[in-house]
Amino acid sequence: MNANVIFGKLWADYKTLNPEIDAIYKAFCNHGEEVVNDHIAFRTFNHSRIGIDKLSLIFIKAGYKEKGNYQFEEKKLRAKHFEHESDPFAPRVFISELIMEDFSIEFQKIINNLIDVIPEGFEYTDNLVFAKEIFQPTNYTTYETLRRESEYAAWVYAFGFRANHFTVSVNYLKKFNTLQLVNHFLKQEGFTLNSSGGEIKGSPQELLEQSSTLAGIIDYQFTDGIQRIPGCYYEFALRYPDEQGNTYSGFIARSADKIFESTDYRNQK
Repeated sequence: MNANVIFGKLWADYKTLNPEIDAIYKAFCNHGEEVVNDHIAFRTFNHSRIGIDKLSLIFIKAGYKEKGNYQFEEKKLRAKHFEHESDPFAPRVFISELIMEDFSIEFQKIINNLIDVIPEGFEYTDNLVFAKEIFQPTNYTTYETLRRESEYAAWVYAFGFRANHFTVSVNYLKKFNTLQLVNHFLKQEGFTLNSSGGEIKGSPQELLEQSSTLAGIIDYQFTDGIQRIPGCYYEFALRYPDEQGNTYSGFIARSADKIFESTDYRNQK
């Protein structure tokens, strides 16, 4: 499966689950902008069956190569990012995983039991990144149990394997060519931004600036009733050239740490 097909399927699911994403995309297009994707992101657990190494297989087969490693001590995460070997315009892929052994025994037991239900060998197929709500049936009691220890884990439990977010490359925008202009436009259009650590994370000196919306609220059907929980969000990235004139292609862990909070339940109150 080539990269364009992969991203096309992921985008279709992403905007269907999150209608406001499509509204933002169309708002930029209506102003004559070409919306180019900087990167997509996935979330998972550091389990041998579904960790980064498994989730990245489909991208590696499509021509991607590992480029960077990141640690998030406070959120007990690690991550890698991947870039296409021959197509410099292909979106980057950012995959993070929760370090399960840093959590309680009860927490680990819940996650391991969920993973045990996944059909044997499924992780070696091209279907893993498209599996969506792979941990069904889900219940709100378990969601809340996980959320007490990790907002990230609760999100993965509910939404499974799908793009957690896509990212607009501000470098390709003409009218809204700074994060300040992008953020002002989004707020004028009625969208709420993630202000954790400031609306703009990073700086020109760090060669990367990022902002994001707060995840939209979704009516989610648990086995014990419908609950309103945060879904996915849209990110915006502006990259700067280094001293050699090469556009920075990596990520800033301190900034990404705050971007993760775009799906925090408490932010939706």
